Amino acid sequence: MFDENERLARQEAHWLVKEFGAEAPLYAAMKAEKAIEQKDFGRCARWKRILEILADSPVAKTATLKY
Repeated sequence: MFDENERLARQEAHWLVKEFGAEAPLYAAMKAEKAIEQKDFGRCARWKRILEILADSPVAKTATLKY
């Protein structure tokens, strides 16, 4: 069973793939970088987790292989 933060991260990753396809990891990386610039390390950790989920996602891997 996932805790609330993990569930939200997976939900966000799913939405990113649906919305941006192969560009989803790039979008998440930009969000993480912006959080670092603003010294919001909690938000950065969330975006890093979303990037990890995207890296393990077969949908994201398939979309990346197309390009």
